[in-house]
Amino acid sequence: MSDDAYGATVAKRRLARRLAELRGRTGYTANHVCDILNWGRGKVGRFEANQWKRPEMSDIRDLIRLYEVEGEAKDEIEDLAVRARSRPWWREYGEIFDGDFPGYENDATDIRVFMPLVLPGLLQTPAYMEAMLRTGPRPPAWRRKAVEARLRRQEILDRPDGTAPTLSVVITEASLMYRWGQHADRREQIEHLVEMSRRGNVELRIQRFDDGPPTGIFSMVDIFGFPAGEPHIVFVETDYVVEEVSKPESVQGYLQSFDRACDAALEPRDTTVYLEHLVRRME
Repeated sequence: MSDDAYGATVAKRRLARRLAELRGRTGYTANHVCDILNWGRGKVGRFEANQWKRPEMSDIRDLIRLYEVEGEAKDEIEDLAVRARSRPWWREYGEIFDGDFPGYENDATDIRVFMPLVLPGLLQTPAYMEAMLRTGPRPPAWRRKAVEARLRRQEILDRPDGTAPTLSVVITEASLMYRWGQHADRREQIEHLVEMSRRGNVELRIQRFDDGPPTGIFSMVDIFGFPAGEPHIVFVETDYVVEEVSKPESVQGYLQSFDRACDAALEPRDTTVYLEHLVRRME
């Protein structure tokens, strides 16, 4: 699959914010704009809340004219709209993804992940994915689709054009102690972690049992950073939903908690050595 939609999710988010800023400068309310353009009430509000899939260029041009946007600002808005209209690959997995999580992951320049009990999707082997998904209530067809989507997500780490993100992960020793699949599957997963930990764009840390209880964070958390000063965004994973967190003070709290989780874990080089030791014990 191509990655033509790289940057589309962040472009859509930035476009929503810029439209809200431009309207604010005019003094119009969102409903007033809808009335002027003969749109249904709430349409502008949805745009500014980023509650849209693909902006229509005709709508964007109507807003540009109404807000009297010209020059570089006009070019910026139109460019954001064009990029935001790209059809992302994850739209083909609507039954798997509920929201823009894969889009933000796809567009991030740096990804920070804390997983207390399971391994992060970006570092899972297919056997591990299948074993974890079998513990849930979903039917086999859904699980196969989910594995396919997760493998597609992992491709971002291999992008050769300079857009591959940096990945910083903190796991706990508990995530490696469960008995699942075959012995060879479990060893293959740890060998895969060793291989990934040696990559230049991956930092893997482990919190061991011997070092005390998990420190810093207790939930499954993904933190995405973006270029050009775009604000970070956090996703907290639960059993039933992946919740988006964008409130600045909450995001800052998660960033600080992640730093504490890193401080409580082995350094990346020591983590690799520790994982290599686990592999030898499994031979």
